[in-house]
Amino acid sequence: MKKIEDYVRSIPDFPEPGIIFRDVTSILQDPDGLQLSIDLIQKKLEGLDFDVIAGTESRGFIFGMPVAYNLHKAFVPVRKKGKLPCETISKEYALEYGTATIEMHKDAVRPGQKVVVIDDLIATGGTIEAAIQMIEELGGEVVKVVFLMELAGLNGREKLAGYDVESVICYEGK
Repeated sequence: MKKIEDYVRSIPDFPEPGIIFRDVTSILQDPDGLQLSIDLIQKKLEGLDFDVIAGTESRGFIFGMPVAYNLHKAFVPVRKKGKLPCETISKEYALEYGTATIEMHKDAVRPGQKVVVIDDLIATGGTIEAAIQMIEELGGEVVKVVFLMELAGLNGREKLAGYDVESVICYEGK
């Protein structure tokens, strides 16, 4: 049986020289890779008491939704600005060049709910940091953050200090 790392396509010098792009689509394109990725993320939640899974657009939806379905938990989409139809809260965060804004519905998380955040990748940690801030603003408690892949060389975990953060795959570089 293949390891999850065997399903990740690594593309050298993309988007710029010296960077190795870790492509998650190669996992999605293989039924065994997709099933293994969901199983491994879900395994990180064994024995954990929680109510809700939040996933960030768009690959957090891909990996978080099946876990929520399998564990019979609610799923909360965290989306790019302007994509949600009801009243929202928003948070701006820094990108390498500029800023971005994400939103979630004001009624997505109730006070006291325990929330797990799932995404495909942690790089600099800005998106997930902003999502956590919104969850806490609504009164939720983030009890775990799970990523399929981590680029440890970008130090994203530093922004998430104090939270229980795990990744299925950890790459030392950027």
